[in-house]
Amino acid sequence: MGYSVKIQRVDRGATKSYYINFPAAIADGAGIEKGEEFEWLLEDKNTFILRRVKTVPPKKLKSIK
Repeated sequence: MGYSVKIQRVDRGATKSYYINFPAAIADGAGIEKGEEFEWLLEDKNTFILRRVKTVPPKKLKSIK
């Protein structure tokens, strides 16, 4: 299942910025913390990759008995 988002454009005089908000479920699932740094990579015109600057080790999944 995917989450739909909209991009906001903010004009401040001679500068402009674009903002993307994503759902808390995505942030929680990825363990994102406030102030954490990410970088955008452009694979092609339809594929954007958001990558952590500092990697975090993956969490081990609990086994079901």
